[in-house]
Parts: sequence; structure tokens; C-alpha cells
Amino acid sequence: MEKEQVPAAAGIRFLTDFWQEKYIEEYIRCGGSKIKFVTGRPGSGKSFFLNQVSAIARQCGYRTADFSAREIWLNDFKDIYFEILRQCDLMECLQGCSYKVIAGMGYDYREIPKKLTFVDFLSRENAFDALTRREIRTQLKEIFLDNPLLDNNFALACSMLTGSLLGYPMLEEQNKALLLGWLGGDRSAKLVQLRALGLSPSRITRYNARHMLRSLAEVVHIGGYAGLFVTVDDLDILTSRSSLEPLHYTKMKREDTYESIRQLIDDIDSLRHLMFVFAFDRALMDDENCGLKSYQALWMRIQTEIHGERFNRFADIVDLDAMAAQEYTPKVLAEISESFSRALSSRSVQTLSLEQAEALMKQAGLGNIGIPQLIYNTMTGGADDGLEQ
Repeated sequence: MEKEQVPAAAGIRFLTDFWQEKYIEEYIRCGGSKIKFVTGRPGSGKSFFLNQVSAIARQCGYRTADFSAREIWLNDFKDIYFEILRQCDLMECLQGCSYKVIAGMGYDYREIPKKLTFVDFLSRENAFDALTRREIRTQLKEIFLDNPLLDNNFALACSMLTGSLLGYPMLEEQNKALLLGWLGGDRSAKLVQLRALGLSPSRITRYNARHMLRSLAEVVHIGGYAGLFVTVDDLDILTSRSSLEPLHYTKMKREDTYESIRQLIDDIDSLRHLMFVFAFDRALMDDENCGLKSYQALWMRIQTEIHGERFNRFADIVDLDAMAAQEYTPKVLAEISESFSRALSSRSVQTLSLEQAEALMKQAGLGNIGIPQLIYNTMTGGADDGLEQ
């Protein structure tokens, strides 16, 4: 499948192609779940990598959610779940679930005029009788309520919302808004009103949000998508002491974030069709007071890999600097500069010669900045307004 290209793609396809083959097209699609961590020096291409691999996942039929720790609080897992739910567009996923019901009834959704619900279509064909109504309910029950991977209340809410798309069972607009509000964390959604609809709900909290995420990933898959692919950038903000940061993580919030990730790692085998990728600067690995090593319960789970001389593409902690040291050649650097040149077509920039590329490789070995950033700075005279980390 043709991949959506971004600048510097020439430098990271060694890894993105591998992830596409082994994880996106195989392991996750077949029901597995995985957590990966991407690190490197500033300017090593972490955000480029996240953008590229997320674009590949979308092209391969995944729903994707991409956000930054500078934008979304990570210390309470319910906020992570709410952001993923928002980006997934639950009603669009449930539209796919309604197509599955229609197929189970022996019809093709593409034969139904867009302005008609399935029930309107059946009524026009004089086929909406008591037996058909019972079969629709049976299909909804089998897809949602009988699915052991779905939270009972999540399943019931999705069943009613899917019924509203089909036209049966009918759901009033205010009740539809109530269900979507509860699923999305709207505090104004009254639990007593939800109970009147047959749910026995509680508020979504950090303690049940991972279970709700498992339900969401399952509904995404039922809706016809290959799975759910989530990227979280800028995790290194956890070590920042600057009061100018958009979100300031106190010691307690930082440790709560590490604990949320630790619990996600422990629960990952109970999830299906779901992949998380967290990205951060090397500072998060090196800072023993505030970084990953400061929270031993998490560090013990992610630092047990065997390190060899060659870059391991299966590694759960991906070091882009180590990959660059192994895979980047002057020719690859020249190709990266050509990618930048196309992206910066409005500027007068020169691509790198092989001699310049070789000199930059030596410079990268001595400095504390990543190769893609060095290439960009060289081409633009040091301007730093167009390159992500």
C-alpha cells in the first residue's frame, strides 16, 4: 500500500516499513495489542516518525488518535480515554456497526438511499414486520450485549445508539445526547436519567477508564476498522520545571502519569486491536530524579530488553539515534535533504552534497542534536520554525 509521505521519510522507512508489516498489517490487525516507546535527542525525528506511522495506520484502515502530553493531562487515564474517544468519532464507528446489522439481515447497506434509515427502507419495501423487528434486536444483542469484551453499560449505550442509526429501536435526540455525554465524560449527564434507559452506570474514572478503552477498541473493530492506533508525543514534559509550560506536572501528577502507563502495560494483554506509541526526548531516560528511572514500578517493566550491537526493530524502546547510527549513510542524508527541499519549496534551499552529508554525520556524533535537525538547520541557515522534533 502506498504510504503517506512526510519530510525525512527517507530516514525512517527502515523502521516504519517494518512496523507496517509486523504490527499494523499483522499483529494488531489479528487481535494483538502493543505499547511502544520512541526516544532520541532533540531533532532526531520523533514527531516525524509519529506522523508517518500514524498516516500509515490510517491508510491501512485504522482509526487513529494523536495528541501531545503538552495538550492533554496524562496523570488521570480517563482524560486519555476521553481524548481518544473524541478523535475516534464514535458515531462514525457505530455507523459501521449498523452496516454489520444490515448485512446480518441479508441486505447491502449500499442499496439503501442515503436519506433513508434501514427501517425506512424496509417500510418502503413492506418488509418491516414483527419478525424483522425481533431480528434487528437479536442482531444488536449478539453484536454488543453478548460480547464479553464490552463493558455492559458501554455495550447497552452503543446498542441504543446503533439502533437510532438503523431507525429501530427508536431513540429520542435528548436521550442520544445523554448517552454520548456520559460516554464522553460530560458531568451534566445525570445518572438517574441513564438508569431510566436501562443502564446501571457510574461516572467514568481513572479506575474504569482502561476497561472503557478496551470496549471502545472493540467497537472500532466491530465497525469495520482494523483497530485503534494511538500516538502520544512530548512525554518529556514530565521532567520540565518551567512554569511557562502549557501543562505543569507536579511530582504527584508525574508519578500518577507513570502509574497510568504502568497499569496500561500490565493490562495490555487484555486489550485487542490496539497500539500505543509514546515519544519523548532522551532527558526522560537520563533524568534519575524526575524521569522514568524515578518510578521503579514502571522502569522495571520497560528496561528488561536485551541490548545487542545491532538496532533491534522489535524493541519496545526505539532509540532513533541508535537507528540513525546504524542505518544513516551520506546517501540517506542527501535523500532526507531532498525531502526537506520539497517540503520547503517556497524557500531558496540547497540539498546536501555527499561531502556535506558526511560532515554532518561526524558532527552529529559529537553534538547533542539529531541528524534531521542538523540537516534542516544546514539547509535553512539555522532557522528552526518548520521542523518537528
